[in-house]
Amino acid sequence: MDSVEFKKDFIESIKTAAAVTGEGSCASFVDNIAQYLIDAEVLSDFTPSFYTGRNGRSKFRVDGYVYDEFDNTMNLIIANFDGTDLERRLTNTIASHDFGELLLFLKTALTTNLYKEIEMSTPCADLVDFLRLNEKKIRKYRLLIFTDADMSAAIKTVDIDDYNGVPVEGQIWDIDRLCRVCCSETGRQVIEVDFTEYCGEGIPCLEASSASTEQYSSYLGVIPGHVLADIYDKFGSKLLEGNVRSFLSTKVAVNKKIRATILNLPEMFFAFNNGISATAMDVEIKTTDHGRFITFARDFQIINGGQTTASISNARYKDKASLDGIYVQMKLTAIDESTPEESDELIRNISRSSNSQNKVSDADFFASHPFHRRMEQISRHLFAPASEGAQYETRWFYERARGQYLQEQMRLTPAKKKQFELQHPKSQVIKKTDLAKVQNTWRGYPQVVSKGAQTNFSAFAEYIDEQWAADEKQFNERYFQTTASLMVMFQYLERTIPKQPWYEGGYRANIIYYTIAQFRRLIAKQFPGSELDLMLIWNRQSIPEPVQISLIALAEQVLLRLTDPSRKVANVTQWCKRNDCWEEVRKIQITLPAELASCLITYDEQKAEIRSAKKDQKINNDIHAQTEVVGIPAETWKRLAEFAVNNHMVTPSDVTALQTACKIPNKLPNSYQCKRLLELLDKAREDGFSEH
Repeated sequence: MDSVEFKKDFIESIKTAAAVTGEGSCASFVDNIAQYLIDAEVLSDFTPSFYTGRNGRSKFRVDGYVYDEFDNTMNLIIANFDGTDLERRLTNTIASHDFGELLLFLKTALTTNLYKEIEMSTPCADLVDFLRLNEKKIRKYRLLIFTDADMSAAIKTVDIDDYNGVPVEGQIWDIDRLCRVCCSETGRQVIEVDFTEYCGEGIPCLEASSASTEQYSSYLGVIPGHVLADIYDKFGSKLLEGNVRSFLSTKVAVNKKIRATILNLPEMFFAFNNGISATAMDVEIKTTDHGRFITFARDFQIINGGQTTASISNARYKDKASLDGIYVQMKLTAIDESTPEESDELIRNISRSSNSQNKVSDADFFASHPFHRRMEQISRHLFAPASEGAQYETRWFYERARGQYLQEQMRLTPAKKKQFELQHPKSQVIKKTDLAKVQNTWRGYPQVVSKGAQTNFSAFAEYIDEQWAADEKQFNERYFQTTASLMVMFQYLERTIPKQPWYEGGYRANIIYYTIAQFRRLIAKQFPGSELDLMLIWNRQSIPEPVQISLIALAEQVLLRLTDPSRKVANVTQWCKRNDCWEEVRKIQITLPAELASCLITYDEQKAEIRSAKKDQKINNDIHAQTEVVGIPAETWKRLAEFAVNNHMVTPSDVTALQTACKIPNKLPNSYQCKRLLELLDKAREDGFSEH
């Protein structure tokens, strides 16, 4: 898929979304780009907050914002959208004007009585309130232009003066740039670091040549503290590998002991600190008379040492500490990227191992959890019933890895691409964060979901990790089908709420989370022993009328409760993240229609369905295990048998299973033996066994 085709498809999807919700093409445009950038880890979340006004004769505008709590960066977004002229260009002059409007909004919000002029309980009122309360905490303002124009080639860099001593960075996101990031193999923004910009010749290093393999090379270096801080100040939390970021975002990001060493014993920092571990592609090494230096690294990611990095930067920023005597040891692993999926897996494994000394559970590495692989497998073979009037069945496409949906289409002919889209509609793509969002809402945690995609995903990861260990068979076809049903419910409310006479804009996502969570509670209270039949929604691929009526009536009451003037927190966006808010919404009492009974299932019937789905999953697991074992050459099983026996890893029953596996295809292990063989193979890999 080239950028022209991507742009055309993107604009069409914007028009469709705008027609469905009635929210306007520009709002849909901004929201869609933001969702792409969340997937690409450019943004951590997104809150729409359109507002335009004047300060004197000058106009200002804002369309949305994101606050990154980890590196204290406030992202402010402005749209430059036309929707009709696909040949339009964004010149330097136009970009400067747009950045100026965004900067004027910031200045007006912080230095005037704008907060008194904006209607209370609106998203922009929340934004102004947040800016004023956190002005001293914010370390960087990042201004982003979202545009459907083509960025002029004359725009090389964006330079914006600091605001009140706080750095201001400008970024322009046109659809071509969005395509480059989202259609890349990584599906995310790639960081490139030229170390010579920060310290002359680069980072002095030694190559650990004896530790190198075809997959990677390792280098040991010493990076000056001010260089590490400079790089972190430029790239922020994007510098930290996803697992590390999600782990640290829920913990104390700045370590008090590290800070104390920087301030009081800077000369001892190198001796006391464990240093950082990083990975990168395309590492460039330069040899001079003074030794070897790392001069450049592409896709540079810190996978261990996030607290060290953030603490050094914060000590310089907050404590005005000198970093002259601070040096940090760095292990840099240069990954061969010839096989992207294997490279990603290697980075995840390095990250997992590097963080093993910290209290980082498997939940913190949820992106590589087998739960995702199973959801992907189910989504690729399971057809959804044809919706009303349709003459063909479709699939719900689960994105286990970022950008999979786009990448699946990249090498297809136009005819094959059209066939793919018919079978896998864009509206039926389930991203990992979508699944976490709908499931945590249904489980009764709308306040957690309101905290944003990353925080909610981490909370969901802990739950799944625990439940998977207890009984992985509960995550089966039925679980996937009910997840899709919840997606249908979410999408119904996304389309319908903007069309209601009581809706004046803002907080749509929060209204949906709290409405669905409270709807489930009201069913349990008013129809004892019954639950909403999510399989009914799956079979219809639509929401039954009694459910529609109930949800919309409840959504109006939820909005009133979320924006109640007597709420404990004035900022509605922040209020929605509080347990107190959920307690208030749970007090809502509306009488659900009697007709809703036809859409319910008894607990006993539901338990029977769940038991049946688990049995089916067990059969699927057995078949999958046997298929995987048979697909591994007998020679590999012979070498594994020798490795396992020599390392005292086997029981007598394991020996029997290995003996059978060594005779494949003449003899085949049973299902129990196959599962045990795969467990043994995984354990052996962790202990250094190589299959090649």
